[in-house]
Amino acid sequence: QKPCLNPREIDMFRAVGSALKRNNEAFNGIARGFTTSSHRVFTSNITAATVTSASSSSLAGNSFYGLRSLLKGQNASMFRKMSTVASISSESKEGLKHLVTGGPQARKWVGIWLFGSATWVFSMVVLGGVTRLTRSGLSMTDWKFTGEFPPLSDEAWVCEFEKYMQSPEYKRVNKGMNLEDFKFIYWMEYAHRMWGRGLGIMFALPFSYFLRKGYITLRLGVQLSGLFALGAGQGLIGWWMVKSGLEEPPSEYSQPRVSPYRLAAHLTSAFAIYCGLFWTALSVVMPEPPAESLAWVRGAAKVKKLALPVSLIVGITAISGAFVAGNDAGRAFNTFPKMGDTWIPDNIFEMKPLLRNFFENTATVQLDHRLLATTTLIAIGTMWWFTRKLDIHPAVKALIGSTVGMTAVQVTLGVSTLLSYVPVSLGSAHQAGALTLLTLMLLLNHTLRRPSPSLLKSLPQVAKSNFS
Repeated sequence: QKPCLNPREIDMFRAVGSALKRNNEAFNGIARGFTTSSHRVFTSNITAATVTSASSSSLAGNSFYGLRSLLKGQNASMFRKMSTVASISSESKEGLKHLVTGGPQARKWVGIWLFGSATWVFSMVVLGGVTRLTRSGLSMTDWKFTGEFPPLSDEAWVCEFEKYMQSPEYKRVNKGMNLEDFKFIYWMEYAHRMWGRGLGIMFALPFSYFLRKGYITLRLGVQLSGLFALGAGQGLIGWWMVKSGLEEPPSEYSQPRVSPYRLAAHLTSAFAIYCGLFWTALSVVMPEPPAESLAWVRGAAKVKKLALPVSLIVGITAISGAFVAGNDAGRAFNTFPKMGDTWIPDNIFEMKPLLRNFFENTATVQLDHRLLATTTLIAIGTMWWFTRKLDIHPAVKALIGSTVGMTAVQVTLGVSTLLSYVPVSLGSAHQAGALTLLTLMLLLNHTLRRPSPSLLKSLPQVAKSNFS
């Protein structure tokens, strides 16, 4: 028997259905754009690392399934919420949860912009790794805040080359380099700097537009202003880092290189900007976590207790990799699992004071990174083991499985890079893999957030239907 509805109620439910349809199209657009870019980056990394296509395809599929399931869960959760408050204006109720005003279409475009900015930062990190591995970072011996044009004549190229010939790197490493070889490393560093400035323009212009349209709430505006300031400071940190490599090394037997502390600060800052953009983008398009039942919410809370410390281990491991790069430690002890003929080198504590060894001693820095990488693999494997039988959302299960797979790929990349004496392709893929793993951990933690009180009140004890 069908309930009798008056015309006003019928119009109300039609409006709700129309809003759901637009919201679903917006989320699907974000999902398609995000999964396409993720697939492109992920596939390129695996190809460069010569990992089998079968395993990479399976891993990528799990990641995409997790995101799709997450988005589907979000739409269903919003439907329940809207059904509960059908007698009230749903848009004003949702406005309390959203970081963006203006409805689903505005959230779609702001989300695309933020995901695009995060992807740009991802590419910046990879390009920075290539620049470092090709020893191009010290080719430009000066820096201008407003930028500069590249050499456009033979005379200008000769002038830039002469500046480089006065640097310690040319005198001790590249002495005898010809002009054509110099042009290659110059273009690499120039592209890296201009790509960073391009990010500033790509971020600032849409930000200004969305502010004028009134889409950005005060909370989101403060967050994005902080990220923009951090991005502006990143250019200064980069030059501060490069400047350390243009100074004479303390020993005549030392090769000139940038300070490992400054390189770690530069890379950590880039990771922080990326994480901030990615998390904010997720919060814009998914203001509520996927929650189909109270049982799944309780399961997510249990997983979160493990995911937070595991994320901390992943972050520390990534930062330790910056010190490996800063000390060029990947080109020493190119054996695995032993370091040379021993498990632990004898000179790991030869520097004084003792603390310096963990940041400047090649043997100690590489040993630390090996131990942290192993700890990461064990920690993520343990998280999967203890959560495999929990009653949790399918998106959470898929993300945990994808994280385990990506960790295995990242460890394989690390070992392959070490044994191959750090070729550019594998070294770049390994750095990209670190950011990919961090991305999965961010997505997992975002999915595990506690729903709002209003959503919790509308949830049944057990999910009415399972995802296939």
